[in-house]
Amino acid sequence: MSEEMMNTQEVARYLDIHEKQVYALIKAGRIPGTKITGKWLFPKRIIDDWIESNAKTGLKEAKAKGKKIVGALLAAGSNDPVLDVLQSCLRSTHPEFYIFSANTGSQAGLSALLAGYTDLAWTHLLDPASGEYNIPYVSTHLADVKPVVVNLFHRELGFLTAPGNPLHIKGFEDLLNPPIRLINRQPGSGTRVLLDYHLEKRGLPKDAILGYDRHVYTHYEVGLAIVSGEADVGIATMAVSHILGLPFIPITRECFDMVLTRETFFEKSLQAFMEVLNSSDFQRRVGKLGSYDFTHASKIVYSAV
Repeated sequence: MSEEMMNTQEVARYLDIHEKQVYALIKAGRIPGTKITGKWLFPKRIIDDWIESNAKTGLKEAKAKGKKIVGALLAAGSNDPVLDVLQSCLRSTHPEFYIFSANTGSQAGLSALLAGYTDLAWTHLLDPASGEYNIPYVSTHLADVKPVVVNLFHRELGFLTAPGNPLHIKGFEDLLNPPIRLINRQPGSGTRVLLDYHLEKRGLPKDAILGYDRHVYTHYEVGLAIVSGEADVGIATMAVSHILGLPFIPITRECFDMVLTRETFFEKSLQAFMEVLNSSDFQRRVGKLGSYDFTHASKIVYSAV
């Protein structure tokens, strides 16, 4: 077959649920699949699309169900290990405030903000034409919501490889060399945009890369795919390489921003969030990862007129 297919057992493992729950989803018509010669089969690509679609639907329903939890903000978009620590510190110092976050990818997060499904969008989208992050996209695609872009941090992004880098991976050209297997990020993610930019810049064909169409939704998943031997290389943050003990080959230093409306910017929960971001306690906790720059943290880098 032209794409990877999964049976009910494999889907159950992939979704981390019991196989009986897969059959229940099939019966309820809530999961895409097809029955061939008496067996249910699921194209992995369609299951990945279904997961992303459900994440977006969840955001929409959460905003539409009426009463908002006092002190709570909804967030969507890119992901980073620092965000987990940041939200943990917020709960510790300001237990009355919450941030509920969904890993949908940078572009999907901005689309959710535009549609009114979320309060915050995490993003690190490179604009190939200018080489600038986030602002070119926000200024043209989100003008109707009068967005504010606030810097959270700068971070190092690069290739992660198996311990010892046994396949001697050095750069993008090596991705075309079999038997090197890539684990990619989902379409619309900032990391996928960055990869596609470098491939096009170098004239490297995507369809010649083993694993290009296989993707995951977080930096941790990239690292875990390499640790488990399912892939040989992927793009993730330096922090993940430190946490998992994997070699790191630098690609770029990128800008990770938060996009929101003016109304959200002045909410007490958001101000508390930025207070934690700039606190010495938080920055000391993540400083051991050695790859984050908070010089411009909480600085407004763009505001629509």
